[in-house]
Amino acid sequence: MMTRRFALKLPALFQFQSAAGNDRQYWLSVLQRVAEPVLTALSQGKLRERMPVECVKGQETDRRNYTYLEALGRLLTGIAPWLENGPADGAEGKLRARYADLARASLAHAVNPASPDFMNFNKGAQPVVDSAFLAQAVIRAPKELWEKLPAQTKAQLVQALQSSRTIQPGFNNWLLFSAMVEAFFCRVGADWDKMRVDYAIRQHEQWFKGDGIYGDGPQFHWDYYNSFVIQPMLLEILEVTAANKTWDNFRAPMLQRAQRYAAIQERLISPEGTFPAVGRSLTYRFGAFQLLALMALRKQLPAGVAPEQVRPAMTAVIRRLMEAPGTFDANGWLTIGFCGHQPFMGETYISTGSLYLCAAGLLPLGLPLADPFWSGAAKKWTSQRVYSGEDVRADHAG
Repeated sequence: MMTRRFALKLPALFQFQSAAGNDRQYWLSVLQRVAEPVLTALSQGKLRERMPVECVKGQETDRRNYTYLEALGRLLTGIAPWLENGPADGAEGKLRARYADLARASLAHAVNPASPDFMNFNKGAQPVVDSAFLAQAVIRAPKELWEKLPAQTKAQLVQALQSSRTIQPGFNNWLLFSAMVEAFFCRVGADWDKMRVDYAIRQHEQWFKGDGIYGDGPQFHWDYYNSFVIQPMLLEILEVTAANKTWDNFRAPMLQRAQRYAAIQERLISPEGTFPAVGRSLTYRFGAFQLLALMALRKQLPAGVAPEQVRPAMTAVIRRLMEAPGTFDANGWLTIGFCGHQPFMGETYISTGSLYLCAAGLLPLGLPLADPFWSGAAKKWTSQRVYSGEDVRADHAG
């Protein structure tokens, strides 16, 4: 078992921590701190051996069935755009190339039945969730996480994701997990089930509640699942399957709803970098802002929301949560909590692997350094402007 402290495990971390005031370098330090334990262990076939499984007391045996695929799928879905489009040279380029290699080696272990880290894709209900996050990661980085895979790993990955089809998703956001797996098959040229995609899209259209918000199933839930799952997966499923004209009428309104929800998310960030601790799965931390991050990555931020204000707003949130004492254990693994180590905040379905969905907030690292998101001078975000007394244009429903 690992016993040395986490800081000793991060090669060249100082390169990204030392530049005070450089938001991108700070984000890279967070990426490295989150990714290093998972990808290092799994690339060596030692994730089960090294990763602790923190969860609600009494759930340990059950969550061990799922936590490892959770860690892999959720981490990769967040860092995939950076793996795909990050710099090719310099210190960041070297780090990106290293993590791309580790990610491919990790995938090979995850889908190889002979590996000690072969993962569960079809037993119980949970694997359909993280099959989808893994599929989403490959869709977000097709060159690095698909084209560069060995033929055997490609075949085993397809087989593993196909096996998740035995799981019947719940009548809620889980419909999108099955649809995302099918979108992966569409993306890589495998046979895909259009009915699963159609069902998920049309059902979510029925669940739209207005003003940028979908219900999680028939009922409205005040939580961040519109950002954790619903809106990002709807947009990306529609994009991947664009050659199929069946869903053309959904694309424009679903994009407009996502833009409205992104505007709401930006307004939720207080001047101090906090946001309402409401709803389920708060232990995913700043992953709650995946939709805002995705709209920045796609250059589809709503009118009136500049990338130069989103960057400092999200940086403030990330710092607020990730610098809280107890966020990482002594060996660098994430602990259950929202702002620090808060085990009571973990629902029965939460375990160590679940927490790596925080990485979904790092999507803008897939933008080049010259993009205004990174290169533009920081601007006040909306709540800073309002609370400083600035005369801000009134908000209105989308």
